[in-house]
Amino acid sequence: MISRCVDWLRSPGWPGHLIALLAGALSTLSLNPFNLWPLGLVSAALLYQGLKRVNGAQATLRGWAWGLGLFATGVSWVYVSIHVHGYAPPALAGLLTALFVAGLALIPGLMAWIWSRWLRPDSGVWLASIGFSLLWIATEMFRGWFLTGFPWLYHGYAHTDTWLAGWAPIGGVWLVGLVSVLSACLLSETRTWTTLRPAALAGISLAAIWLGGWLLTAVDWTSPAGEPLTVALIQADIAQSRKWDPEHIDHTLATYRDMSYAQGPVDLIVWPETAVPVLQSQALPFVRGMASNLAEQGTTLITGIPVDQGQGEQMRIYNGIVVAGDEDNQYLKHKLVPFGEYVPLEQWLRGVIAFFDLPMSSFSRGAAEQPPLNAMGHELAPFICYEAVYPDFAARLAGQSQLLISISNDSWFGKSIGPLQHLQMARMRSIESARWMIRGTNNGVTALIDHKGELRAQIPQFEAQALKGQVQPMEGQTPFLLWRSWPLGLLMGGGLLLCLLRRRAV
Repeated sequence: MISRCVDWLRSPGWPGHLIALLAGALSTLSLNPFNLWPLGLVSAALLYQGLKRVNGAQATLRGWAWGLGLFATGVSWVYVSIHVHGYAPPALAGLLTALFVAGLALIPGLMAWIWSRWLRPDSGVWLASIGFSLLWIATEMFRGWFLTGFPWLYHGYAHTDTWLAGWAPIGGVWLVGLVSVLSACLLSETRTWTTLRPAALAGISLAAIWLGGWLLTAVDWTSPAGEPLTVALIQADIAQSRKWDPEHIDHTLATYRDMSYAQGPVDLIVWPETAVPVLQSQALPFVRGMASNLAEQGTTLITGIPVDQGQGEQMRIYNGIVVAGDEDNQYLKHKLVPFGEYVPLEQWLRGVIAFFDLPMSSFSRGAAEQPPLNAMGHELAPFICYEAVYPDFAARLAGQSQLLISISNDSWFGKSIGPLQHLQMARMRSIESARWMIRGTNNGVTALIDHKGELRAQIPQFEAQALKGQVQPMEGQTPFLLWRSWPLGLLMGGGLLLCLLRRRAV
């Protein structure tokens, strides 16, 4: 039976495509909240072996089937966002989700076609394994950039809690993913393990990858910068359906006010994304009053708020985070969520269905280059929701800061796996930068993450609670903060070019 499955996997036809579909779903199980990380290795190995003998349309379809399995299971929360919060009927929400998943799956399909058509060698385990791994990461990077990017479900996130996480401060989640896929490819090459010399070489290489990662986890890339700060994160659990309701605004503001005053003296109080559901110009009396009252006890308030600039037709509204009481000390979100914060092709789509008219779906994009926030004498790298999932983008601000602060409103995900995936990606940003993260959300997961990516404290989802604790500012630069993805990009370019030249020379 096993032999027959192997034949199906490596041969053209629907049985191999079905195996690829199931393999893609295994990749989701390797990530939060399941964390069955060995299944990620199995998933990569199955796709690698499934593309060894198929070409053209068959390879493309097999890669697409794998992507379909990954995205259908991994981003199923899109349906919740469209149906529950976007007010689309179930059939329409299902159709839009299916189109989104099928479109994303085209990227692994493209990878499979490129691999089979241009890069796959006729022989040579090492060239095949390394080339496939490099192409895998290249397509992940492409997915994080194309059409503003969707950097979700990267393979490397499965190893947030394994030894391979030690590679993250050097090359980010992409280097972690690269060595993981390479491990999967080498382990799946059964011929390698039947002969002493190739088996010894593969074994030494795998030991270097995994033991090297373990040794790197013990490296202190950064050091404490001053004394720890005490913080309180307010998770008010405001229902998304009532967040922008004018009749509910007073209740929302009163909830944040009362929960904040109840915390007593702390260095920082943090409110989540758009916690103040009123334009900044209109909310100034409330925000300044809160900031002044908290300052009397030595506390600085940081909050998410819609920031309006200009008047009339020239007015622009930004999704912002401000150090309250200092309107110049603010950050305007640059990486906007399509349809949730802006509508692509707005002149055609606006008004067609309720989903394209969501509240606050006309945000403007903040500048790409902005300074970090300054609070309590420290620089804080701010990320609003989706921005924390872009490795290079996050690294630029993190390199100028001693702390990371991420605010989000993961109510859009409902009770799906989305918030837990988002938390895992936030943890990886802390590992890459070797900095603590303050992560405040509306209804979870609100947490404090240390410079090794460990959860130091968190509170339950979907409860109105405050999380109190300490965070340690850090100084120093990891290799990833210094160089970001450039070294890995050069390695990929050189490696893939070598694969192409060897393929053409045969």
